[in-house]
Amino acid sequence: MKFLLPLLFLFSSHSYADTKSNSRAIDHAPIGVMGDHYHKKGEAMFSVRHSYMKMSGNRYNGDNVSSQDILAIPNPLGNMPANLSVVPVEMTMKMTMVGGMYAPTNKITLMAMGMFMSKDMDLNTYQPMMNRDLLGTFSTSSSDITDISLGALIKLQESDTSRWHGQLAVQKSVGSNDIKGVVLTPMNMQMSMTLPYGMQPSDRATKLVVGITNVTKLTERWLWGNQLRKKFTISDDDWAFGNHTELNSWAQYELNQAIALSSRLQITHQGKISGKNPMIMAPVQTANPENYGGSEVTFGLGVNIVMKILPGEADRFGLEVTKPLAQDKNGLQMSSDYKISFGYQKSF
Repeated sequence: MKFLLPLLFLFSSHSYADTKSNSRAIDHAPIGVMGDHYHKKGEAMFSVRHSYMKMSGNRYNGDNVSSQDILAIPNPLGNMPANLSVVPVEMTMKMTMVGGMYAPTNKITLMAMGMFMSKDMDLNTYQPMMNRDLLGTFSTSSSDITDISLGALIKLQESDTSRWHGQLAVQKSVGSNDIKGVVLTPMNMQMSMTLPYGMQPSDRATKLVVGITNVTKLTERWLWGNQLRKKFTISDDDWAFGNHTELNSWAQYELNQAIALSSRLQITHQGKISGKNPMIMAPVQTANPENYGGSEVTFGLGVNIVMKILPGEADRFGLEVTKPLAQDKNGLQMSSDYKISFGYQKSF
């Protein structure tokens, strides 16, 4: 970390000289914030975002819990085995989002986005009775295009020091929701089973996304942004992840035209899974629809960089690392560790 600021200053002295006078790194929010800005009539933008998220350990009703404690919890999905016997150890998720924006008018910016996701989880399987000894470790994985969305940003008000805009979009989950994997059962047998909800790339639901964003110029170098977004399920296929509410508040400081540093506080709340798939019935916490959703508070640090690489407008890069401050998840779930997001944006 002690080498970061000198490196940024060295890098900015080169990139600043190559950027156009109207291209500033602070014009865009931290890369983890979606739909943070609109465009002028005739402008377009292409973006790619990639993020890596890691989870490890488990929590029960918000508190850390050991594997032995989990093995004492009754299995709510059947009598055999009587208690949970498979315990998640670690999970990683990789998400790539490709999006485009175009403004047919000064008040409306159209948006389209698609997302691809891959998930990997390591789990331990224990004997169903007696000493509950460890039988072994196994891994499951899934990957697919998860969803596509179409929407618009609506400019509400803009002045020299503040701007407001609304967001309205429809998101359709298009990936598989019944992927199977080979698991190690408590009977010490390998078996192909439908993976739990959290390992499925999609829920096949259609969701409505609404939001509002404000960005205020505090001083010549400081910006403060706030965004509230809500996602509602309007139709589903057997089951669906719960409705989602997200509040982002971020501050940005402009080192110079080419580099802006950011800090962000994010508060999220998600409901439990609605519906169920009767084929998901393994003695593991992730097979229970009640063990999804809850509230989480995360804090992030990031940097936006503008530099000239390709012809046309300046190229924008964003990097952000977020880590949870508080996790109040429903029931029994894995703990969130951290998330790293990187993005590239190009305007035309």
